[in-house]
Amino acid sequence: MSERFEVRFAGSGGQGVILASVIVGEAAALYSDGLFAVQTQSYGPEARGGSSKAEVVISGEPIDYPMPVKPDLQIILTSQACEKYASEIKPGGRLIIDDFYVKEIPNIDANIYHLPIVRTARDVIGRELVTNMVSIGMVARVLELEKVVEPSALKKAVLARVPKGTEEMNSKAFDEGYKVFKNSQWLHF
Repeated sequence: MSERFEVRFAGSGGQGVILASVIVGEAAALYSDGLFAVQTQSYGPEARGGSSKAEVVISGEPIDYPMPVKPDLQIILTSQACEKYASEIKPGGRLIIDDFYVKEIPNIDANIYHLPIVRTARDVIGRELVTNMVSIGMVARVLELEKVVEPSALKKAVLARVPKGTEEMNSKAFDEGYKVFKNSQWLHF
């Protein structure tokens, strides 16, 4: 890989978007061969419940500019974040939107997936707290398809970051997110 691949997680403070982006960056830089990654985040009043975002740039070359230009992939967990960030996606990129908190799908040039991110965390895993891990599972499938980072590298990064005693729950959340995305279809407009 030599070109940049940009990933953005967006939602509200407390949904774990920052941790999700850190894990993706660590998977690329620490658990994949020859990749560079840089992670940035918005951290301010957003961390207390407003719209927040965290981004990762992955490349096979050293990264000179750490900010995303046009994300190739966005995972959006709230309506407010969708309104604010969805239109910034790279034309033809992948936009994964939570189907519980985001009801209106934007009309933009992207492959849009309206998926049960929060519902999978809540109904399948039993804890909305692992929404970010479900999201990372979905990202794992996209990065695998794009030949950027292997799912096994993301799983290692997840298990290295989560609190001791929660590995099984977080691993299951990751696996469920991967499975949901693998079995999904993008929406045509």
